[in-house]
Amino acid sequence: MAEAPLPAIRSLPSWLLGRAAARGRVLVAEALAAEGLKMWHHVVLSAVRDLAPVAQVDLGRSVSLDPKDVVGILNDLQSAGLVDRAPDPRDRRKNAVSLTDDGARLLVRCEQAARRANDELLAPLSAAEREQFMDLLQRISGTQG
Repeated sequence: MAEAPLPAIRSLPSWLLGRAAARGRVLVAEALAAEGLKMWHHVVLSAVRDLAPVAQVDLGRSVSLDPKDVVGILNDLQSAGLVDRAPDPRDRRKNAVSLTDDGARLLVRCEQAARRANDELLAPLSAAEREQFMDLLQRISGTQG
């Protein structure tokens, strides 16, 4: 049997992490699509829940999105009745964003769907291996808390 192409590349941790991340994104995107949501919409909804009421500009910074992209996503979410935008009580020149009740309910379903997708991604690992894997990912990604 012939050796897999690109053995030097395929042996790099960065390549393997990229492949795992791509598989994870596909699994989560499919799970969220079943709930009628796209990944960035899910990210923004989650950030709104955690930060609300939050100024649009601060929301964009918190998820590292360009302000124009934030506006488009918020337009979609507001049209779907998932978020409200109102003048920020601390600075009436800015909009503050909050979840609606429908947005909160959808977010719970999406979080459950994303967890199931991540469970599928990590299914080959034991519980102890998953814990170790998460610890290692946090360390190498610089997000260890």
